[in-house]
Amino acid sequence: MKPSLSVKVGGLKLRNPTILAAGVLGVTGKLLTSVAMSGAGAVTTKSIGPEPRDGYENPTVVRVRCGLLNAMGLPNPGIKEFRKELEDVKKTVNIPVIASVFGFSPEDFSDVAAVMRDAGADAIELNVSCPHVEAVGRQIGQNPDLVSKTVKKVKDQVDLGVFTKLSPNVTDIVEIARAAEKAGTDAIVAINTVRGMKIDIKTSRPILSARIGGLSGAAIRPIAVRSVYEISKAVQVPVIGCGGIQCWEDAVEFLLAGASAIEIGTAIMDEGLEVFNKVVDGIESYLAQKRISEVSDIVGRAHSY
Repeated sequence: MKPSLSVKVGGLKLRNPTILAAGVLGVTGKLLTSVAMSGAGAVTTKSIGPEPRDGYENPTVVRVRCGLLNAMGLPNPGIKEFRKELEDVKKTVNIPVIASVFGFSPEDFSDVAAVMRDAGADAIELNVSCPHVEAVGRQIGQNPDLVSKTVKKVKDQVDLGVFTKLSPNVTDIVEIARAAEKAGTDAIVAINTVRGMKIDIKTSRPILSARIGGLSGAAIRPIAVRSVYEISKAVQVPVIGCGGIQCWEDAVEFLLAGASAIEIGTAIMDEGLEVFNKVVDGIESYLAQKRISEVSDIVGRAHSY
């Protein structure tokens, strides 16, 4: 008998613990549908705000040896336009669709979340942690009181699961996680990208137009694993691990650290959409080899040592 890979996270039931991370292929209904057909357990939209936003001028993305630096500036069509994309994807997929939202105040977050709910979102992910947009990332995501107010405002507005995505660019991520839990968040997503920079030594200029960007990929995985481990020991709500997951071994490491599910993003650039099936098959083989019947049975096992 095959091990069960289904998991429950923040009111959602997933066929397997893999989720498309926000910001990667989540800008249109067609792209989200493609990811769903590739084996993901759930998909997350691009972060959408109350109004259209152009983002930063190019260059906005640069490869580094250890991963990827991006400073997009949260470009998006705004919630009124994106609503159509969400409605379209809900007609074609049978897995949960998580809507990532951002704003510049708790009211912005709740207003966008309400439209996402009406368009059919199954859960809301609060992007309070973008590292390269001042008013979104470092103002809200680094302040426990603002995180708490934002979570409460959204929870009062929508009757969906609310997931709070945290920044690693803080002094104490556990403090922020506890504030979100106390305010009523249904899950914690850990982590967003790490602030970083790349300079062209030929021209002496920062490569990104915004100078500082967010580092994703393999380099941040140990930071993300540590964050998941610490947060999952400190809170009772589920934790979704995110950051540098490229293969099934990485996914298992996050599960052992305390993640109930994991998000995959940057790895798609190297592995393609096949990464979801590869990770799922690897987790299944691992469980079978260990004679473990359910994936949830390994969540947090590292806490015993």
